[in-house]
Amino acid sequence: MKTIATCVEEILVTQPFLEEALSRSIINFSALAEELQAPIGAMLRKPVKTGAIMMALRRYNPPKDLRHSNQLKSVLKNLGDITVRSNLVDFTFKNSKTLINSHTKLLETIDSNAFYGFSRGIYESNMVISDSEKQKTQDHFKSEEMIGLHENLSAISIRLPENNSKISGLYYQIFKRFAWEGISLYEVISTTNEFTVLVEDNNVDKAFSAIKKLNN
Repeated sequence: MKTIATCVEEILVTQPFLEEALSRSIINFSALAEELQAPIGAMLRKPVKTGAIMMALRRYNPPKDLRHSNQLKSVLKNLGDITVRSNLVDFTFKNSKTLINSHTKLLETIDSNAFYGFSRGIYESNMVISDSEKQKTQDHFKSEEMIGLHENLSAISIRLPENNSKISGLYYQIFKRFAWEGISLYEVISTTNEFTVLVEDNNVDKAFSAIKKLNN
């Protein structure tokens, strides 16, 4: 059976920015209770009083604030090299039995200094490559079904510490920073100790600045 408290928790869990602001005590409980009165009333299918919602908000025990984790702080302050590569093209191909052969032919011919990233999903594969290799890519993949092509992209790569997989909330902090800055990510490429975001060229300076702010 749902209660006001469980409704409050359900709403806050789906809105991490609101939950964080609540954990930092920078939320006006009265105003928030009035904002939540209608959705909680709809969830419970009966009228609810703002006073009861305020009480549930004050009693809500959010997860430990990740910003105060000493381990997380240490990782963010010691992020590795940040590398920016521009003039990139993003290809998306439908998966096929011959796709790997096309990749093999391309890898045999591309410039060793070119940017190259590849990821394979269940139904499609994605490849990010330097614009200088665009024509080669189209030639080697001409027999494949291309379902997407996007140009004028830049990649920002971050070296992560070796123990990054043990740090809870690391990727949350990175994505949260981009969201706060209003930066749309076109693609994300991740390896064990390296994290790369792909953005449109007109957002690269803003995205780079957002990553640098993580150190603070």
